[in-house]
Amino acid sequence: MIREEQIQKITYPGDNNMLLHGGVSLQGSIDDFFTYQPAFRVNLQSIKKRILVHQETVFIKRVFDVVFSSLVIVAGLPVFLVLMLITKLTSRGPVFYKQERIGKEGRPFFIYKFRSMRPDAEKNGPQLASDHDPRVTKWGRFMRRTHLDELPQFWNVLKGDMAVVGPRPEREYFINEITKRTPAYRELFRIKPGITSIGQVTYGYAETVDQMCDRMAFDLEYLSKMGLRADLNIIFQTVKVMTQGKGQ
Repeated sequence: MIREEQIQKITYPGDNNMLLHGGVSLQGSIDDFFTYQPAFRVNLQSIKKRILVHQETVFIKRVFDVVFSSLVIVAGLPVFLVLMLITKLTSRGPVFYKQERIGKEGRPFFIYKFRSMRPDAEKNGPQLASDHDPRVTKWGRFMRRTHLDELPQFWNVLKGDMAVVGPRPEREYFINEITKRTPAYRELFRIKPGITSIGQVTYGYAETVDQMCDRMAFDLEYLSKMGLRADLNIIFQTVKVMTQGKGQ
């Protein structure tokens, strides 16, 4: 047991108190603890600044997404109704098509589109669309080339599942295939997927997993340039692609 005379309270200049335990000074170890300088220094101010900038960017993007999507849905309501009517009259099956995709932080959600394929398009399992895909209806081919089939995704944006601009959301099956080749794909889970993306307007649609990996490089680059100015530029390029009918 420790005897009382072995514990002495000593006062040092500056009113700093310490204990002597068994005649052994703890002052050195305490000073070392509070003055230890790690070999790898972290600039906390820089990190805090980057976090604040990121939070500000995310907030601005969300405000823009809500306002922009609301305007598109309200102003485009007549267009929505016409597309719904033509889709219903030109092929059997539901007007809307929903499919599970993977979003921010790997969370699944259902994406909504105007149906452009036959209802049994994937009876043999997940497949990527291609040029002259026989599963696509005649009216669906027009919608896909003009990206009109993706207009219902503005509802996904209002719900908070997606952003107007962000990496293209993929299905879990294809994500697993992509990450086998390029694990860096999971970096894209840091932000919400988008209706359009720099990869989509620059690279275009991918018909194979290897092409999806190639397109991913553009979306990874977007992470370092994310902001309202970049989003507006991508939206402008998307409208250009829509008017030229270069979709798939």
